[in-house]
Amino acid sequence: MKPTLLDVARAAEVSRTTASNAFNRPDQLSAALRDKVLEVARELGYAGPNPMARMLRTGRAGAIGVVFPESVTYAFTDPVAIALLQGIGSVCDREEAGVLVLSAADVEAVRRTVYQVAVDGFIMECLAADSEVVSAVLERGLPAVAVDHPGFTDAPSVEIAERAGAREAAGHLLRQGHRRIGVIALETRPDGHAGPLDAGRRAGAVYGITMERLAGYEEGLRQGGLDPATLVIEEQPGYGRAGGMAAARRVLAARPRPTAILAMSDEFALGAIEAAQGLGLRVPEDLSVVGFDDIPHAARSSPPLTTVHQPLVEKGQIAAELLFGRREASSIVLPTRLVVRGSTAPPAPV
Repeated sequence: MKPTLLDVARAAEVSRTTASNAFNRPDQLSAALRDKVLEVARELGYAGPNPMARMLRTGRAGAIGVVFPESVTYAFTDPVAIALLQGIGSVCDREEAGVLVLSAADVEAVRRTVYQVAVDGFIMECLAADSEVVSAVLERGLPAVAVDHPGFTDAPSVEIAERAGAREAAGHLLRQGHRRIGVIALETRPDGHAGPLDAGRRAGAVYGITMERLAGYEEGLRQGGLDPATLVIEEQPGYGRAGGMAAARRVLAARPRPTAILAMSDEFALGAIEAAQGLGLRVPEDLSVVGFDDIPHAARSSPPLTTVHQPLVEKGQIAAELLFGRREASSIVLPTRLVVRGSTAPPAPV
């Protein structure tokens, strides 16, 4: 039979509570006593308390689930996702909780996981409005928080002033004198479409962030006296720099060629700069580029990227605090601000 915690306590000649503290509350024991208990446990082959039994006893799993729309790899490679996890992790450190990263890319697989995984709650990041994963999380009945779900009302939510930030970005280009502007848009639905964002795709959009940022761009143009119909808008799936390069080439193929690009992410914007330079265009002399997010590399790019700053780490912290009940709110909207750097300038004289 497998050794139990009681076997360890007897062999170490301590109480069961003391043996338990060696694993669960080491601060309650002297270092020498804890080492003695752990050494006895190793000799007996006892690996530690059963996590499921501990969850039944304490009512806590000791971990939370964070659901991203892309693959698990995205969570550890995308700068925005990394910053969000940093914020979530800082709160989990204080709560002595772990983080389980889940991907909503395979809907059926993650739905099964959501129903089965032992967690104390879920943070859902930028999932589609009609996602079955969102329904599964809510049906599970555990605490849940939505991040970057504009208009979400079924659980506490944290988002940013998407539209205001985009409006400011467009206004900046107009003040610089640009009138031919292209947009590299995030995807409107998870179907892999790369190409023009037309009225049909707008009507079927399920990602609120994309539509909020696009609405902000268009509001900024109207306020500056420019018809939004003049925008060249290319939708691009994914979040990476390669996608930004591909979309930028399509934008720059328009005639007359746009003199500026509004990109809905910094990774797209940095890809656009690479694409422009590959075509022999100078940034910002021949093409101005504005991003969105203000990831760490934005200030170090060549040229440094003009972008819309959002508090990525703070957003993750607030989401986790809401989940753990350390903060009370139904909806929190964080401010954005334009950060002007070297990737924008007035268009070259014709």
